[in-house]
Amino acid sequence: MAKIIVEQIPVLSDNYVYLAHEPLGGVTAAIDPAVSEPVLERLAARGWTLTHILNTHHHGDHTGANLDLARRTGCAVVGAARDSGRIPGITLEVSDGETFMLGHAAVTVLDVPGHTSGHVAYWFADSHVLFCGDTLFSLGCGRLFEGSAEEMWASLKKLRDLPSDTMAYPAHEYTAANGRFAKLVERDNQALKARLDEVERLRAGNRPTVPVRLAEERAVNPFLRADTASVARAVGMEPGADPAQVFAELRRRKDVF
Repeated sequence: MAKIIVEQIPVLSDNYVYLAHEPLGGVTAAIDPAVSEPVLERLAARGWTLTHILNTHHHGDHTGANLDLARRTGCAVVGAARDSGRIPGITLEVSDGETFMLGHAAVTVLDVPGHTSGHVAYWFADSHVLFCGDTLFSLGCGRLFEGSAEEMWASLKKLRDLPSDTMAYPAHEYTAANGRFAKLVERDNQALKARLDEVERLRAGNRPTVPVRLAEERAVNPFLRADTASVARAVGMEPGADPAQVFAELRRRKDVF
């Protein structure tokens, strides 16, 4: 299978749009395009043609450019079948576990509800790339707007269990803010301290903190670690407590942090 090239485009105040280009087939997908012009400018600079939009969920800062880009390029719009009524311009409906082709690159759809009821992620296994939208952030996770804590914990475990060398591409630059909460949860986590130092250096240079390798994120993200004794104790629960309940308390605390 072919591997993809990823371009990262910062838009709005803290969103990222990603371009996934498969060179053998000459196809390019925009993941969660909020606005059109930065996407079109980057495509022109690289000499790429937009053939697909991949939406992780229906929120306007992820789908705002769907109709304009589809009108101007004729690209396909891919989104969750279970949420097709809220994805503007959708032409290809996909479901959990399905694999479709972006040129010669295989894309696996992962159902990861919690932030919204119809949220999906796109995993390019051969490229070790995961576009996780607003389900997983570096050092954090999305708010539970529509789903339950149990759903979100199951979704995060699904992403956590992907291969360690997978690079996760979240849709927002939230790492520094998430880190301020994470260090209150696990004050003695040395890997977290090292990650926070790295984040500070990157942001001081106005550089992105993502993508991030899943192996690293497992060691530092408290929301991926709700089944560890240190995180359970941090929220006042006994080691061995139901991880979904530990996660729920973590999320509740983060919401008011």
